[in-house]
Amino acid sequence: MSPPSLVTPSAVVVVVVLQTHHVEVSLTMAELESQPKAVQSLYGWFNEGKLYVNRRYQRKLVWTLEEKQKLIESILNRYPVPAILLAERERGAYEIIDGLQRLHTLVSFVEMAFPDLDNKYFKISDFPTAQTRANNGDFQPPVENVEFLTSHEVSTFLDYSLAISVMRGASEAEIDDVFSRINTYGHRLSDQERRQAGVRDSFSTLVRDLACEIRGDVSSDILRLSQMPSISIDLPMTKHGYEVIADSVFWVKQGILRSTDLRDSMDEQCLADIAACIVGGEIIERSKEALDEVYEAESPKNQQIVDALISYGADKFADELKYCIDELLAVCQAGGPSKLRNIVFDKPSTNAFPSVFAILMIALHESLVTGRKKISNHASVRRAISGLYGRIDTSRKSTAAEERRKNVDTIKGLIGNYLIVDEPKSIYGAHSTVDIDSTIRRSEIELPHYELKQGALTLDDTRSLDRNVFQKVINTICAIANNGKERSGSIIIGVTDRDSDAARVKKLDGIEARVVGRRHVVGVKREARQLREKPEQYFTRWREAIKNSELTRTLRDDVLANIDYNEYYGLGLIIITIPAQKSLSFVGSKLYRREADETVEVTDPPHVAEIAARFN
Repeated sequence: MSPPSLVTPSAVVVVVVLQTHHVEVSLTMAELESQPKAVQSLYGWFNEGKLYVNRRYQRKLVWTLEEKQKLIESILNRYPVPAILLAERERGAYEIIDGLQRLHTLVSFVEMAFPDLDNKYFKISDFPTAQTRANNGDFQPPVENVEFLTSHEVSTFLDYSLAISVMRGASEAEIDDVFSRINTYGHRLSDQERRQAGVRDSFSTLVRDLACEIRGDVSSDILRLSQMPSISIDLPMTKHGYEVIADSVFWVKQGILRSTDLRDSMDEQCLADIAACIVGGEIIERSKEALDEVYEAESPKNQQIVDALISYGADKFADELKYCIDELLAVCQAGGPSKLRNIVFDKPSTNAFPSVFAILMIALHESLVTGRKKISNHASVRRAISGLYGRIDTSRKSTAAEERRKNVDTIKGLIGNYLIVDEPKSIYGAHSTVDIDSTIRRSEIELPHYELKQGALTLDDTRSLDRNVFQKVINTICAIANNGKERSGSIIIGVTDRDSDAARVKKLDGIEARVVGRRHVVGVKREARQLREKPEQYFTRWREAIKNSELTRTLRDDVLANIDYNEYYGLGLIIITIPAQKSLSFVGSKLYRREADETVEVTDPPHVAEIAARFN
């Protein structure tokens, strides 16, 4: 079920005052209703998919285990806890405005994700709704060495009544204002989270979306509460079972930031600094005050950056930055893989270096994009920036705009001899490493829109060509196109979600898979070698299969115009993009649709009508 849209503002003007975290918020266009709810009722809403999170302003899951356990203790002791604020949406669903961490703590405790302070778990056998979800495989309870709450404690927990306030008929502007007011005074927000709270201009959207892509937690803006673990970050010392592993994220993997910095949105702060300098046309001071001014609604600096971004183009900047990141990753790979941190520091270090990374990215952008040059020798550039931290000014005064400019020029001088004047490879609309990683991670959440295939060869000893796989992919292209009028999707060839397949590929082809989330990238170059073909010839196999298929002509032509081959760490991937279609698509006379991650043929009239209605 697609997320419901916000209810339009009520025509009745009702003035109320909401008190949350001691902040007074006046709502003049929305009604406010208080309706205490027991924990078991809230879990019922969760089970029915009625609780949604808007990523446009909400944080990820950030509470520590101790914070979660303290909340559970308060409820078991029947202590008061802060109110939860929701906004009513269509079809009886609710958007969480304030209380995301609390609500997720409650439902995850019920689902035995962690014990209370006495190391006792919730007993799901005493709560049929949770037991049914466990039986259906919605969560996996621990099975060994577990001590449970008593039946009396389970009842106390489930019967506990929380103060719930529901905004009815609220506009997006009102929700943004309420969220901003509540969180401006919240002591737990980092500087960057405070800046982003409730801000809706094009610059904040660019930074937020780009940060999600680079972290690998990209998803739809609206998620069910149950999906939040899939886009939240698991830190090394506080394992919650969240699906974005901090150590695998670009920022931490390259040593630019510490894993705890991701929790505080330091990656977004770094991107905001880089974007403001490049889009605004001049390097700004690296300081809290300078970024505050960039984010302050309708301030002179904010207006300048927003106006500049309109001219520059958000997508254009995002493509350029991802291209620079790809080139930097190629530098790190040249001569043998190495963390960027190990290149930047001349001695072993565990220090983060976001300030140095920012000026390095600005220097690369000015050299490669603005200067219209490309790197002729990545290994030489790697040697040129080795020990960079000790070769530029990193003192306190280096945060000033003029000193940052000197540092950027120094880096450009160091790498200049290894650049040539030439048109770089296509930057705009191309699939960067960041894009591919984001698509692979997104496939874990938005199953109907994505499909992954390990390749065209069987994994048995015969290594024969599985010709059925081409038809299966063609049917899936049709099914994804039928997801709806504004729905696009992707199929990536060279990725498997099975550990056993990755192990088999390693045994057969000697390929060590690159792990992205729960997926294993094994590539298609290994298959080209097995077939004694060049990658270009292998790629042509897939193009010709689609070209000669019975796909609806407009869909077939759109797909052929968007199919791409990417080297991706030397493994090779084929990316088939399915652009949004305006009408139903077929394979010959057959109609297909997606059911989660399955492609099925549609033959009964009611389902045909339901799919056709998606394009009205």
